[in-house]
Amino acid sequence: MKTFLDCWSGAATALFAQALTGEPELTESLPKPLSAESFGFAATIAGDLTGRFAVMLDGTVIESALVGEGMDQKAGWGELLREVAESAVGELLAAAGQKCRIEKFEPTSGESKVSCAYQLKTGERAWTILVRDEVRVAQKKAEVEAARAGVQPGPDPATAPGPASEAMSPGVELLLDVELDASLRFGCREMLLGEILDLGPGDVVQLDRHISDPVDLIVGDKIVAHGEVVLINGNFGLRITEVAAPKKRLESIRCLF
Repeated sequence: MKTFLDCWSGAATALFAQALTGEPELTESLPKPLSAESFGFAATIAGDLTGRFAVMLDGTVIESALVGEGMDQKAGWGELLREVAESAVGELLAAAGQKCRIEKFEPTSGESKVSCAYQLKTGERAWTILVRDEVRVAQKKAEVEAARAGVQPGPDPATAPGPASEAMSPGVELLLDVELDASLRFGCREMLLGEILDLGPGDVVQLDRHISDPVDLIVGDKIVAHGEVVLINGNFGLRITEVAAPKKRLESIRCLF
């Protein structure tokens, strides 16, 4: 089933090509820190899907009159992004029968969490666009769909026991201060040695993972958690969305001792 982000991406690609000057191209990319002059807009969605959808743009984009000569560039971007959001709402209804509406559309700044990143390119200029997608299926609708499918609703995260409540094996407390290297894995790809030797500056290596797929947190040779990339004070970070049980996480350090 299409998500709001799927519909937004398609609408943005089409409307940017129509409304912006310079034959723009919108493509997915890895998240990059925005300039201090960055600005954005957020839509509050209600209906079958509910939540907040924010779009942040590199502030240098206003230096090019992409929305038209003589226009207030920020205001023009606001009108265009609202039109994109409304188009995504219409696409959701047409493609998935999900009825939504935009309850609020307003300027925003300082979005630290990133769900997806895009590059907007016109000629030799390129700008980063960051998207924060918090639009989800409304709770009541999710429960109805689960009941129809014969699936029991999951436990409430607020009351479900967390990792801290699970008993640790005797002696593990002695290792809690041991420092371990943790790394993020965005994806992988098998390459021929010849391909690796031919790599040079500017070459692009395509990985096996979509930009919206979760990132792996690796300790040792084990995946201990999944999450999404966020920006924290100009640095990359990982917001955990799924974590392995403590017993599984302990297995990741066996090869380190």
